[in-house]
Amino acid sequence: MYKNLESVPKAYNESVKAYRQGSTERKELKDIITEMKSTQIDIPMVIGGKRITTDEKVAIRPPHELKHTLGYYYKGGAEQVKMAIDAALKARQSWQDIPWEQRAAIFLRAADLLAGPYRAKINAATMLCQSKTVFQAEIDAACELADFFRFNVQYMTEIYAQQPDSAKGIWNYIEYRPLEGFVYALTPFNFTSIAGNLPSAPALMGNVVVWKCSKTQVYSARIIMEIFEKAGLPNGVINLIFVSGPVAGKTVMEHTDFAGFHFTGSTEVFQYMWKTIGSNIAHYKTYPRIVGETGGKDFMIVHKTAQVNPVVTALVRGAFEFQGQKCSALSRAYIPSNLWGEIKEKLVEQVKSIKMGNPEDFSNFMTAVIDEASFDKLSMFIDKTKNNADAEIIVGGEYDKSEGYFIRPTVIVTPNPHYVTMEEELFGPVLTIYVYETDKWEETLDILDNTSPYALTGAVFAQDRYAVDLAKKRLIHAAGNFYINDKPTGAVVGQQPFGGSRASGTNDKAGSSLNLMRWVSPRTIKETFVPPTDYRYPFMEA
Repeated sequence: MYKNLESVPKAYNESVKAYRQGSTERKELKDIITEMKSTQIDIPMVIGGKRITTDEKVAIRPPHELKHTLGYYYKGGAEQVKMAIDAALKARQSWQDIPWEQRAAIFLRAADLLAGPYRAKINAATMLCQSKTVFQAEIDAACELADFFRFNVQYMTEIYAQQPDSAKGIWNYIEYRPLEGFVYALTPFNFTSIAGNLPSAPALMGNVVVWKCSKTQVYSARIIMEIFEKAGLPNGVINLIFVSGPVAGKTVMEHTDFAGFHFTGSTEVFQYMWKTIGSNIAHYKTYPRIVGETGGKDFMIVHKTAQVNPVVTALVRGAFEFQGQKCSALSRAYIPSNLWGEIKEKLVEQVKSIKMGNPEDFSNFMTAVIDEASFDKLSMFIDKTKNNADAEIIVGGEYDKSEGYFIRPTVIVTPNPHYVTMEEELFGPVLTIYVYETDKWEETLDILDNTSPYALTGAVFAQDRYAVDLAKKRLIHAAGNFYINDKPTGAVVGQQPFGGSRASGTNDKAGSSLNLMRWVSPRTIKETFVPPTDYRYPFMEA
C-alpha cells in the first residue's frame, strides 16, 4: 500500500548561520529589514486560496518600536471561520486521496524554500513583529521550522512502515487514514516554527486545517502561508484566519465535522477548549483528537557539586533569551547555599552587562516583550516584589514602555519556596531563586516537585552522578523535557522531541512520530486468499 518509503530524503537539521560582521547573510537580512520597514502592507486572510478582506483593519507595530507601523491585517468574524471550514471540507477528499509522496514533496519543498530564498524574509518578519534577536529568529523561524517539515516527512514514512504480520493465506495491513473532518490549529506568538508546524503536521498526514494564528504573529504567519502556496499546497488544505479566539473557538467547536485540535498556548484556554469539546461531544461525527502544549514553570536545580560558571551561563541564557517568552524558559531555580555566594556575584555581574533594545542592533541580547498586556502583568509582579518582605530583587526590576515594551532582566531571591513568583507562570524576563541548605538535597527535590502544577522542562546541574540519578528519578513527572548539565531551553527537532504533562499539556511531543500519530485514524484490513466453504470446524467431527 505504501510504496517507496525508503526513497524519502533523509532528514537533517538545518545549520544555524552566524550572521557575523561582513557576512553575506548579515547584509541580506539587514537589507530586507530595511525594505520591510519602508513599506506598509495589508495582510488578508487566506481561505480556499482566496485573499479575504473585511471592513476592520488592525495595525501591526513592532513591540520594540511602537511609533512605527509595519502594516495592517484584516480582522474577521464567525462568517470567515465558517468560510474556512467550508473551504477545508471542500478540499478534504482530493487532499486525502493524493498519494503520500505528493504530500511529502510539498513540505520538503517548503523546507528548502524556507531555508533558501525565504530565509531572510521569515527571519526579518520574526525580528520585527515578535521582537526576536537575529539568533533567536534564525534558530526558530528558519531552522526549526525547516526541521519540522523535513523530519515530519521522515516520521510519516516510519508510521506508514509499521505494518502487522500476515499468516499463511492471509494478507494483513494497516491503512493510516486522515481524520474524518477538519483540524483546528490555534498557534502562539512566541515561535514562528510552532505556528508553522501546528497546521502543517496534520496536513502532511492528509488532514485539512483551519489555522488561527496569534494576532501578534500575523506578520510572519502570512509568509509561512506564502511558502505553503509556493511549495504547491492545494487551495483549502490550510486556511489562515485572523479572528478573535472566542469567536473562532465557538464556531469551530459547534461544527459536526470538527475532528481535531492542535494547540500551543495558555493552560486556561486549553482547559476551556477541552471542557467545551466535552460538552459538545455527542454532536461530533467522531471523537476529536485534542493535542496541546500549554504553560510551564520551568526549573533548574543545582547540586552542591555543580560547576559555577556553567550554572551561571545556563541561568542567564535559560531565563532571559527572547525575554523569557519561551515555553521552556527558566523561571525558578534552586541553588545550594555553599555555591550561592559565588553564583550570586557572577550572576548579578552578567545580568547587569546584558544589552537590550531594538533587534536591528545585532549587539543586543534582549529586546521587548510582546505586548502591553504582558508588560503590565510583569511590571505588576515586579512592583509587588519590591514591596514584599518575603523577596528581594538583586538585579533588574526596571521597566519602560515609552518607546517599546522593555523590561530589564530581573532576578528575585526568596527564602520562601512557595513565593508567588516561584509558582505562577509569568512568561517574561523574571527569574526567581530559592537558596536551600546544602545538605537538604532530597528535601529540596520534593519541594520542587510539589511546587508547580506544570511539568514542561527542567534541568539539574551536578558533578555527582548519584545526585543526577536521584534527581532524574525523583523528578520523573516534573518535566517532559529534562536536561542534565544544560539549560532547560533549546530543544532541537529530531533530537529532543518537545512537550510536557501535568498542566503543561498532553505531551504528544512535537518533532516526533508520536505527534503525527495523533492525526491519523488507522484502519486494519485483512484479506483471505482462499476463504473457507464450510462452517464446521475439525473439532466437531464425530
